[in-house]
Amino acid sequence: MRVVSQPTAAVCLAAAAILAAAPSLSAQATAVQAPPAAHGVAGLSELSHSLEQLVERVSPSVVQIFVTGYVPPDEEDQTATGEPALERSTGSGVILDSDGYILTNAHVIEYATRLEVELPLAATGGAPGRSIVRRRGRNVGAQVVAIDHETDLAVVKVEAKGLPALPIGDSDTLRPGQLVLAFGSPLGLDSSVTMGVVSAVARQLNADDPMIYVQTDAPINPGSSGGALVDTEGKLVGINTMIYSQSGGNEGIGFAAPSNIVRNVFTQIRKTGRVRRGEIGVNPQTVTPLIAEALKLGPDAGVILSDVTPRGPADRAGLRPGDVVLAVDGKRMENGRQFRVNLYTRAIGEQVAIEIQRGERKLTLRVGVSERANDMGRLADLVSPQNAIKDIGVYGVDLNPTLNALLPDLRGDKGIVVALAAAGTPVSQQGRLQAGDVIYAINGTPVESVVRLRERLAALPANAPFVLQVEREGVLQYLSFKVEK
Repeated sequence: MRVVSQPTAAVCLAAAAILAAAPSLSAQATAVQAPPAAHGVAGLSELSHSLEQLVERVSPSVVQIFVTGYVPPDEEDQTATGEPALERSTGSGVILDSDGYILTNAHVIEYATRLEVELPLAATGGAPGRSIVRRRGRNVGAQVVAIDHETDLAVVKVEAKGLPALPIGDSDTLRPGQLVLAFGSPLGLDSSVTMGVVSAVARQLNADDPMIYVQTDAPINPGSSGGALVDTEGKLVGINTMIYSQSGGNEGIGFAAPSNIVRNVFTQIRKTGRVRRGEIGVNPQTVTPLIAEALKLGPDAGVILSDVTPRGPADRAGLRPGDVVLAVDGKRMENGRQFRVNLYTRAIGEQVAIEIQRGERKLTLRVGVSERANDMGRLADLVSPQNAIKDIGVYGVDLNPTLNALLPDLRGDKGIVVALAAAGTPVSQQGRLQAGDVIYAINGTPVESVVRLRERLAALPANAPFVLQVEREGVLQYLSFKVEK
């Protein structure tokens, strides 16, 4: 059996020594061989120096986040007490605004009752020092501005000015094989940096989920969540979010939220305190070979509109079921997933040019993007100080005809709709209250208004347990809490 293998380093060095001693090797040949080796060493040194400068420039913009909060118990854990446990954990965040706005993952701070951020010393004007042992930065308190569960992103705020904001790059320009660096605090080890490449772009983890990710082999571990994935220009191209792992640690399959989605979420939260998402009222479907053959579609057919919502934006613009979508804003559409992803970050009110094939005709129609009809974030527009229910950390609104239209097919016609769940909302064994929940009763007694619920909560003694009957997505359930006064 013939085995072909690469020579070892020892063999290579021995061969070099033999060649150097051979009398047939001329001085001229030696001179020809030497410069490439020197050039290679110089090239590596130059690359190393460039990476050092890049890390030095980016690191002050990536922070460590310390979280204290009550986390719901794991129902599958047979040893769990059934009560939320106070836990401390760490994660990472990226400074995106010099006035103290920091972006991280929602799952890092979701159950926080207390947040602290360690700002790098260089970020607060301190001298970096010359020792290889890094000087610790300054810990400051932080407040949650808003959480966007759909993208697993969140914004927190610290009271500081002049912080080094990391510039946001264009994730649409990423290509497989492109060099990237991941910054964060894996396993609590702050100011860590790893290097890898983009393994894939626009990776969709669930078929029906428009959220996409940048896949990378740059090592990411627990604690890296919320950290920065940057390109060789030092621009943010993703927020490190999750890993695929059988061991619980890095196995070279990490995922980051693309910077273009990050920019959209951060800008909206920074401006309005929440994220609004749009739709045009269509159901795009990938044209399979069988569909193309049966409907006699041409070779350019990639997406067909199987449905158009009556009186929706697309309907009003003239789109019809059966239209074949060729391009969106000049970008060729090859499948239904691509169509959904392309529209995912479009702003409310934006006009989208959709090129279609209808029979023998090609048309380009402009469609306005409208806000999702079922977006529970719209309830936040109803919030006012009078709606606050402090004992359970939410803002509630009495059920009324307007809300009934937004929340169709409710199980009851009287109750309180949770319009906004504030940061630090109490955690029960069954989770937290969230926007869109409808509260019907407390301890078995119906409550029909915010005023009546506040009265019932105020009458409870300190440390007394209470149970709320809540409807969430059409299902009734009980959430149990304890009064903290």
